[in-house]
Amino acid sequence: MSKEILSVILGGGAGTRLYPLTASRSKPAVPIAGKYRLVDIPISNCLNSGISRMFVLTQYNSASLNRHIKNTYHFSAFSSAFVDILAAEQTPDNPTWYQGTADAVRQCLRHIGPFDSEYVLILSGDQLYQMDFMEMLDHHKKSGADISIATIPVNDKEASDFGIMKMDESGFITSFTEKPKKDMLPPGSATPVMRCRRREGTIWLRWGSISSTVSC
Repeated sequence: MSKEILSVILGGGAGTRLYPLTASRSKPAVPIAGKYRLVDIPISNCLNSGISRMFVLTQYNSASLNRHIKNTYHFSAFSSAFVDILAAEQTPDNPTWYQGTADAVRQCLRHIGPFDSEYVLILSGDQLYQMDFMEMLDHHKKSGADISIATIPVNDKEASDFGIMKMDESGFITSFTEKPKKDMLPPGSATPVMRCRRREGTIWLRWGSISSTVSC
């Protein structure tokens, strides 16, 4: 198992599009395929990629998610592996709860920092996908980028629901817009735009059967 990389999994928000499944739980805690939860997908991807140290950041409707993590992931006492919960907290120097995705990571830096790692992999806890993160990390190293982001293409009909980025021909990210209005998007229903998954690692952009790498 790699100690070079540490994973931070974001516990998600209200999940209004999945209501009523999210009436009493956050999106990552929504059941899937029987006894599993959505959060098990990124955790499984990490374990299968050799990444065994994970933090799950939780805040909204978190009781079900916290319980699932606590009851599911147990490792040997002789292992350095863990899946730990970092719940939102108020402190003397920070009296506010998480104010968004980036702020959740920022507030948890004091808990993450003491752990020895050269790279931090930031994942969403509520997406369905399969990915080899070590392959991603290799691409990130070769690119020499400061940060790499995993993305998928969406068309302009879907774009207003997601964070959208633009990139140049070399794959360098030139701009990012959170849930842009339709009049800000390129014209034409066939125009591909990119959905930002906010992952640090490297990036696979799937255009049909073609894969590319994007860095910034």
